[in-house]
Amino acid sequence: MSALPTLFVSHGAPNLVLHNTAARRFLAAFGRTLPRPRAILVATAHFAAPQPLLTADEWPGTIHDFGGFEPELYRMTYDAPGDPSLAVRAAGLLQDAGFAAAAVRGRGYDHGTWVPLALLYPQADIPVVQLSVQPDLGPAHHLKLGAALAPLREEGVLIVGSGAITHNLHEFFGKGYPLDAPAPDWVKDFGEWVKDSVQAGATDDLLAYRERAPHGAENHPTEEHFLPLFVAMGAAGQGAHGERVHTSEQYGVLMMDAYRFN
Repeated sequence: MSALPTLFVSHGAPNLVLHNTAARRFLAAFGRTLPRPRAILVATAHFAAPQPLLTADEWPGTIHDFGGFEPELYRMTYDAPGDPSLAVRAAGLLQDAGFAAAAVRGRGYDHGTWVPLALLYPQADIPVVQLSVQPDLGPAHHLKLGAALAPLREEGVLIVGSGAITHNLHEFFGKGYPLDAPAPDWVKDFGEWVKDSVQAGATDDLLAYRERAPHGAENHPTEEHFLPLFVAMGAAGQGAHGERVHTSEQYGVLMMDAYRFN
């Protein structure tokens, strides 16, 4: 089997799965264009820990880690199996690279995992392992984290970073943008800068995005939703080509961009 690509997807609000938006339509169609992996490893913005943790339950179940959304959203489940052996394998690769990684049990699929996967792979028949992010350790740490996991791509594992290209919820709640609100310039400019930097292979600029990008810190007051991009980049390997495969916005301040690396 040839090495699989790596992906970064913006998962948006949990009710992405309920509304007929451009991002939902993209993800539902995009999954049909991808090779079928034997397993999926998701670095999710909604699993934060001081060290890299890999979920190792045989049947993780679904977490509804949000409030205030449509009632039908809380009845949805994503019933894919876990893959304990992959969790142990991934933890071992990270340990060999110097990370204090561990496989853990007792954590279901958060919405950073099950929302995009319910669109990409709705049959829920591919095993899934979640990887935690370390929000205080920055982009370079997560680039190295991804690089350590790169051998999994040769083993039929699809590595996905799930977060958001822009994610200023204080701005969202403060102004109450509707679902179809256009992105303001400070949001769009940052998204375009990320696209140009990824497609140019400007890794150093991306690592220093808070200083070099237009409105970098404003679009990411906290970093957890941007860090999965670096896991996907690192897992693709040095010299990999990154391409933006989708762009749209929701609620004004959430760019729903997706990237493929190979």
